Amino acid sequence: MRLLIIDDEAHIRHMVRLTLEAAGHHVEEAADGRTGLERFGTGAEFDAVVLDQKMPGMDGLDTLRRITDRAPDACVLMVTAYASIDLAVDAMRLGATDFLRKPMTPETLRGAVAAALDGRSRRSFRKPAASRATGPLEIATLTMNGFQILRAPDLARSGSAAQLFLVKHVADNTEAIATVTIDPEAIERVERLTHRRLEATSGFWRLQAERLLSAWIWTEGRAPTNPLVVRDISREDLEVASRWTER
Repeated sequence: MRLLIIDDEAHIRHMVRLTLEAAGHHVEEAADGRTGLERFGTGAEFDAVVLDQKMPGMDGLDTLRRITDRAPDACVLMVTAYASIDLAVDAMRLGATDFLRKPMTPETLRGAVAAALDGRSRRSFRKPAASRATGPLEIATLTMNGFQILRAPDLARSGSAAQLFLVKHVADNTEAIATVTIDPEAIERVERLTHRRLEATSGFWRLQAERLLSAWIWTEGRAPTNPLVVRDISREDLEVASRWTER
């Protein structure tokens, strides 16, 4: 199959290309939304598009909108490191075939592309249907070294500042509970710089906790036995915090 990767990060494009070429696909690349649209053309040359959500200039949702305007039946897999239920629903309403979370294993990427091409996507986020359950959706993170991080509803601690995660090792199906807490000084720093108070139970800090846990697992190759603590916030994360809206 002929696939198009649209992502502004060269190392991500390289990884995705190698992963999909190993599965026998022919892959082309584009470093931004506008270049991706030029390469995509009418869509007749490509069987699927792997599209990053967060890109400078034309972002993934805008690119997706223009792709589906040109080719309503286009097979587009949206990829993001900033997953939220609203973003997933928006992507599906705009015509995305599937919604994947960075980081992910090569096996997950190949499997998602194969399922999308077969018209049998089995991922969690799909177009809403009247008969589909309306309960909370679960967002999973897949690390490149074979772990799955889940935020299952029954792991939530009501009113607690600690974020709890279920960590699964895909290879042997073992599970462990990981705890991530938020340093109060980090909360104060965000409030001081953004003039917004985001409590430790906010979805913003849940995202920070999950990213810290993912990085730790990638480095250590196992789930942590002691709680991790979110202390550092990047400039990009401060910009996210300044616009953060709880859903």
